[in-house]
Amino acid sequence: MSGRPAPRGLPGVPPTARARHYLPFATGGLQSLLQYRSTFVTTGITAAAGAAVTVFLWRAVYAGSPPGGGPGGFTAESVTTYLLMAQVLQILHANRVDDEVAAEVYRGDVAVMLVRPVSYPVVRFFACLPVVAANAVLVGVPVLALFALVVPLTVPRPVDVLLFLVSAVLSVLLAFLVNLLTGMTGFVTTNTWGVRMVKQSVVAFFAGQLVPLALMPGPLAALAAALPFRGMVDGPLTLLLGRYDGFAGAADVLGRQIGWVAGLTVLSALLWRASLSRLEVLGG
Repeated sequence: MSGRPAPRGLPGVPPTARARHYLPFATGGLQSLLQYRSTFVTTGITAAAGAAVTVFLWRAVYAGSPPGGGPGGFTAESVTTYLLMAQVLQILHANRVDDEVAAEVYRGDVAVMLVRPVSYPVVRFFACLPVVAANAVLVGVPVLALFALVVPLTVPRPVDVLLFLVSAVLSVLLAFLVNLLTGMTGFVTTNTWGVRMVKQSVVAFFAGQLVPLALMPGPLAALAAALPFRGMVDGPLTLLLGRYDGFAGAADVLGRQIGWVAGLTVLSALLWRASLSRLEVLGG
């Protein structure tokens, strides 16, 4: 079935009134989330186990490092903080947008959105907000608190915490856009499982979730720094740990994130319009 772009709403309607049109989707996302509360337990156990393996492995690597720092300028405490917070950010990025978009395209449910005066990408954004908030409060905070009691962590400066919070919000937006683009590959291929697995591996590596970018070889680190994925993990943690060169260094990290958010937003809009022109609904 061929599709057409979704209506953008009535002209002259204030942005606040338009935003209210999307609030029911956020509420619906929360209600759906509460039906699967056991998922948070599973996610928390998985995240804690993954963090434990990563943290204690790297703590063993840095056990004999000098007080001034070992490879990459990290100490045992700072590399522990980096890797633990990388796990927390990964939890915030698990918004399920790629799964849900791909499933709706495959089932043909996305066609229903074409007759509504709303933007489907914006709908998906509002629907994922409860997922991000619940993951942060119910999984991210407990995991962080647990490890803070077990291993010594670096205490960041207040200004670095503030910069990190701003950067973390941008990283969540980047994760949403990357997952949205991944889900939209369902317009081209009927099964996105392989695409999602490749995306997950590529993002984990080039974002600095598995290995800090400072420990990568020069050319590989330069490539990672040029990709949008750095802004999802390594960028925010660079600010949190104060590993930046003054105001210019912090502005560079945030500026790159903002630039990628803007660029991927435009790319998502263009691909959404292009995908609708060749929409083929499978299933009944």
